[in-house]
Amino acid sequence: MAEALSCVRGGRILFRDLTFALEPGQAGLLAGPNGVGKSSLLRLIAGLLKPSTGSCIVPETRALCDDRLALDEHLPLDQALRFWAKLDGSDDADVTAAMARAGLSHLAEVPVRYFSTGQRQRARLARTYLTDARLWLLDEPANGLDTDSVARLGTVLQDHLDNGGIILAASHIPLPIGFDLTLKLEPLEELEACL
Repeated sequence: MAEALSCVRGGRILFRDLTFALEPGQAGLLAGPNGVGKSSLLRLIAGLLKPSTGSCIVPETRALCDDRLALDEHLPLDQALRFWAKLDGSDDADVTAAMARAGLSHLAEVPVRYFSTGQRQRARLARTYLTDARLWLLDEPANGLDTDSVARLGTVLQDHLDNGGIILAASHIPLPIGFDLTLKLEPLEELEACL
């Protein structure tokens, strides 16, 4: 998946020479303190950032779930998800299934702007579930979730893996799945400036 990856953000080297691989059905955990580049690594693998060095070989279909909602907050949840369903080639049944997997079926007609923190997080996850992406890139997917929602998340993640999906997640909260790889990012001993 990644070979000798390095990332520079804000004139600082966040990480360098990262090499790792995940196969279908495998999950990887990104660990480490805030600010070491976990979110940047996920964005890089998603194709939203360019590596300073190295390369990534990733599945053609990938979905990033991070702190950006990416849903029209003025629309009811089902309509907001239907917008993405059309772009992704999904249908109404897929939207219904994604809401059910996220435990949001009862909020289908509620505008997203009224959602609580946990409901917004589950809406982000529903957007990910709606895709047919092979690789799920999850940035703190359990943030704001109650115990039942974390358990539900674990069930969906395991189902994705059992169906040949790949997961790379950054999380400070334990996730209820087994990880095949833990990549611990450490702060560089010296904050290295880019010239």
